[in-house]
Amino acid sequence: MQKLDREEFIALVELAKWEDFGRGDVTSEICIDADRQGRAGIRFRQAGVVCGMEVIGEVLQDYDEQLKLEVLVEDGRVVEAGAMVGKVEGKLRSLLSAERVVLNFLQRLCGIATVTAEYVRAVEGTGAGIYDTRKTLPGWRALDKYAVRCGGGRNHRMGLHDAVLIKDNHLGGLSGDLRGGLEAALAKLGQRSGKVDFVEVEVDDLEQLGIVLGVEGVDIVLLDNMTTEQLSAAVRMRDEAGGKGRVELEASGNVNLQTVGVIAKTGVDRISVGALTHSVCCLDIGMDLEESLKDEA
Repeated sequence: MQKLDREEFIALVELAKWEDFGRGDVTSEICIDADRQGRAGIRFRQAGVVCGMEVIGEVLQDYDEQLKLEVLVEDGRVVEAGAMVGKVEGKLRSLLSAERVVLNFLQRLCGIATVTAEYVRAVEGTGAGIYDTRKTLPGWRALDKYAVRCGGGRNHRMGLHDAVLIKDNHLGGLSGDLRGGLEAALAKLGQRSGKVDFVEVEVDDLEQLGIVLGVEGVDIVLLDNMTTEQLSAAVRMRDEAGGKGRVELEASGNVNLQTVGVIAKTGVDRISVGALTHSVCCLDIGMDLEESLKDEA
């Protein structure tokens, strides 16, 4: 699994601290002696996939370089409700100040990883991969997509810069017929400097699919809001046209945990799921002070 690059999220960590900590934690300053030490456990209150331990380590360091995080469970592992995934030790004031920001990062990332794992399990044995979309929280693109990887899913393009996805609105703006317009667009792509990861074209019906399958340079065809019968027919069309192994088919639209298994059984190669990131439920995770240290100086 591709790891996170610290540079992809450190600015977000600093922003999160700035908006929460502001001029200081007034409550902790008036309640907690400056030299008092403490230790807290980070515990899952429901089953899920661990994701974000490196991120919360950076959060803690941003509040106080002397805060120590002991990681008990690595990212990508599944844990049961009640599992302790980490321990934090250091100045109690710093620990309490960082608590909410730590949990804000961890709960969202674990929520994405957990729901992704549910989708991956639902298509197990079909050969279809579960892919994310660009429907991410602004500023969180790298983190949201990392969480998808932790859950066993795969990343679609990172942004508009690294791949071509010609959607219906682009098709409406092409000059000429569908085939000629696509061929002209791909010719322009060949004249640009720099490479893209793939070329994908969205189609709404099987007639469009037949045309796109005849265009050289298309790597993926996005089958938008098709019925399972249409998806199965699309797979047959692709295979009969000799496109198997050359052109992947991606299903999109009306995908949820109740439908994804049936969609996968049509034979499509990829299923993109916006719900992995655009409407994720945060996992219930707590960071609680351990009783044994409450009376220690």
